[in-house]
Amino acid sequence: MTVARKLSENWIHLGLGPGAQAEPPFDGMDWYAAYAQRTADDGAEGRLVSMHSFSSDWDVWEMHPLGAEVVICTAGSIELVQQVDGHEICVRLGAGDYAINPAGIWHTANIASRADAIFITAGQGTEHRQR
Repeated sequence: MTVARKLSENWIHLGLGPGAQAEPPFDGMDWYAAYAQRTADDGAEGRLVSMHSFSSDWDVWEMHPLGAEVVICTAGSIELVQQVDGHEICVRLGAGDYAINPAGIWHTANIASRADAIFITAGQGTEHRQR
């Protein structure tokens, strides 16, 4: 049965083949471990579709070792910062723009005031480090 959901509250798992599954509401960092268990059979082919609102710079770097991440800015502006071969590359996104964080590339984001974005992430094995 189809029901309307808010992407900012109920993220989506895109599994193998044409599958899509609504996920339970995000309730903290432990959610990610439970998600990994729920979707382990999809391996690196699974994708998490999420929507986030930001009002400040990220305080961490992250990296997705097994696949690329698509970042779609839907409101405001985001400056993605990617570390490539020892250099930082900045990509500015406005509403309607997107960029791709390649697999294995550390990235973070700067937020000038407020921004909303949709992420399509190959999340298996994601790593974080302090900025």
